[in-house]
Amino acid sequence: MPGFIKTYVKYVDAVNHKIGLFAMYLIFVILGILFYSTIAKNFFEPSLWTLEMAQFVMVAYYLLGGGYSMQTHSHVRVDLLYDHWSDRTKAAVDAVTILFLLFYLALLLYGGLSSTSYALKYGEESYSSWAPYMAPIKIVMCIGIALMILQTLATFFKDLAKARGVPIS
Repeated sequence: MPGFIKTYVKYVDAVNHKIGLFAMYLIFVILGILFYSTIAKNFFEPSLWTLEMAQFVMVAYYLLGGGYSMQTHSHVRVDLLYDHWSDRTKAAVDAVTILFLLFYLALLLYGGLSSTSYALKYGEESYSSWAPYMAPIKIVMCIGIALMILQTLATFFKDLAKARGVPIS
């Protein structure tokens, strides 16, 4: 593989690794918000913001951790035939099927950017009684999807190299 592809893979892996480790700790933020919600509901006045805020943090947790999950092969895979194939065959099949994921993520990003643009232009608010602005979470969603696209390309290059018999890192 050319040097610029190896450099791309190295930097994308490093960025997604750091962001993925950060995203891992968002689960504790979600737990804190839900714990506060439980305490507030039982001892004080119920908070309007807690459930929706926990959902927003969950979106960040899920989408920002997507690239890291792909990088560490932590995603779900159906292993009916896959387990019996050689590493090179697995890499070749992955290099082809990952193109479908790339297409899906590109459509998802297109829709996300359109929705984010709308939220920024019109000051879109949630329909809940708390009514937070939607733009911040939509921006985080687009960043997470973009990072996933970058990681998908890096994984494609790694699979392609492995299928050719010259693995990257």
